[in-house]
Amino acid sequence: MNKSTGPAMRVRCSACPLRKLSCFAEFSDAEEAFMSSFKSGELDVDRGSPIVMEGSNSPHLFTVLEGMGIRYKTLEDGRRQVIGFIMPGDFVGLQAGVMDEMQHSVEASTKMLLCVFRRTDFHQLFRDLPQRGYDVSWLAAREEHFLGDYLLSVGRRSAMERVAFALWSLHRRAFDLGLAKATSMDMPFTQLELADAVGLSLVHTSKTLKKLRERGVADWSDRKVMISDPDRLLEIAGVDQPAPRLRPLI
Repeated sequence: MNKSTGPAMRVRCSACPLRKLSCFAEFSDAEEAFMSSFKSGELDVDRGSPIVMEGSNSPHLFTVLEGMGIRYKTLEDGRRQVIGFIMPGDFVGLQAGVMDEMQHSVEASTKMLLCVFRRTDFHQLFRDLPQRGYDVSWLAAREEHFLGDYLLSVGRRSAMERVAFALWSLHRRAFDLGLAKATSMDMPFTQLELADAVGLSLVHTSKTLKKLRERGVADWSDRKVMISDPDRLLEIAGVDQPAPRLRPLI
């Protein structure tokens, strides 16, 4: 991993491409000025590299500018549970910022570019710009919401419902970010990572994806997901299409 800081920064907050997306709330002049001073550099991360590790007290916090990754926890024998998927605009390292150490790990599923913030400056965000502090709380609540959805899947949804929900959720998030078309998306995550997230074996996940393909609902092949029947996918997943809502960008 290579870190570039100071004058070598490629993306200034004033020219952040994420701010052009309709899913993010606008910055005020004061917020832009604060974030420009809060950002300390950028970090390039190769696919498969760790960003933060469970039990670590990383001195940095990150916002994903480009690329995708996974959040996961592990048992002592190496068994892993994927607890979330990382996409552009997501804030990484919040647990270390408020609890001194991370309670889960984050790994890059693609090449990634991260905005870097010093953890020692984190308190200034709450002191100097309270609205930004509220935004951090909103992001933490959003992560709790995601965890609740996946816990519901693992605990109560059938295999078909779990996989349908995961595909719908990933596609919806990617579409909001301009990274997917209306009925398709390039899939950076592996079927094993999907299986880990929904609490199924890889074989069971593969069989379930085959059933969705045979029913003309969705197909995952060659690292691409095609959604042939979005309404049916929503019906199987058991969710309603939520109304669009602006989200903060740190």
